[in-house]
Amino acid sequence: MKAATRVLALHGYHGSAQILRQQIAPLSAALPADTEVVLVDAPSLSHGDFGWWHDGFRGWERTRDAVLDLAAQERFDGVFGFSQGAALAGLLCALQQSDPTNALRFKFAVMVGGFAGHEPQHAALFERKITLPSLHVMGASDGIVPMKDSRGLAERFDNPVIVHHAGGHLIPAEAAITSQVAHFMAGRGIVAAVAGGHGA
Repeated sequence: MKAATRVLALHGYHGSAQILRQQIAPLSAALPADTEVVLVDAPSLSHGDFGWWHDGFRGWERTRDAVLDLAAQERFDGVFGFSQGAALAGLLCALQQSDPTNALRFKFAVMVGGFAGHEPQHAALFERKITLPSLHVMGASDGIVPMKDSRGLAERFDNPVIVHHAGGHLIPAEAAITSQVAHFMAGRGIVAAVAGGHGA
């Protein structure tokens, strides 16, 4: 019997696993139902905080270590991120490529409303393009993460798939977008549907 595909899902700033579950419900309805999407809270949420990191990347090391610990315990075939969670997904993909000895084993990445950081401490992670298959969703009316910033993240990947929509800073619900995401995942041999998860 084929093992279920498992996708790590990362919420945005001021978000949570529960909020992300609601945000991706329309997307999950467009996808086949044989994969578990594991939604996790940023480790800071347990301390009354609300982000994967803050200005100056305060909290990045705690987040990085928490994700690596989780990946050492559970298998994840892909990663999905929204907003700051998409930026985190990009960093994790770079971390996987730069250090094959860690526990990350993603086969694909989907980033919605993401952006690329330019912090000196992460420069070494992006010395070469990330070869992992990636899809980037960006909104023409996004006033929080402008499309140029989302393109900056996409440009860190080799042959990124880019999907535009007319909306703002959100995970699009329209079938024209969700079908493209589903096609991308299926084209990589990956299919996904929300099936509960951790941290909600």
